[in-house]
Amino acid sequence: MSRICEITGKKVMFGNNVSHSNKKTKRRFYPNLHVKKFYIPEEDTWVTLKVSSAALRNIDKKGIYACIKEAREKGYLKK
Repeated sequence: MSRICEITGKKVMFGNNVSHSNKKTKRRFYPNLHVKKFYIPEEDTWVTLKVSSAALRNIDKKGIYACIKEAREKGYLKK
């Protein structure tokens, strides 16, 4: 499974480690992902999603149904 948030679409970014001598080596910045189960009362189903911490805050704010609907429109969620 890839490291992509299914709600916000956040994924791995690339950058550099910079040493004290200013030598640069490649590194990765991983999103803060969690696997969570959510209950959707409108569909009366449970859904397991891989979501970032920012997505959890959005779900708390907007609700799971609105976030899933928005993710489907943007193409982040394939259902």
